[in-house]
Amino acid sequence: MSFAHLPDDQARRAEQLLESLKASTEDDLRAIAELLASKPDHQLFGQTEFQLRGLAHRLGAKALQTAAAQRKKGGTEVPA
Repeated sequence: MSFAHLPDDQARRAEQLLESLKASTEDDLRAIAELLASKPDHQLFGQTEFQLRGLAHRLGAKALQTAAAQRKKGGTEVPA
């Protein structure tokens, strides 16, 4: 994935964030893959969707925590 469309400082931060997220979310992605692989076709929707949403929300929360921690550590903010 390229971040060439971003200014240099944002591209650098995005790359660092991506590497951190890869490491911190591997278990969650594994849980998602396991959930989806374990369901027969007729159970892929319904309750499985709710389970998947819960896992996806956990992924999103980790992404926000990781981004906040990196900003706090770096002491800078990306301009809007």
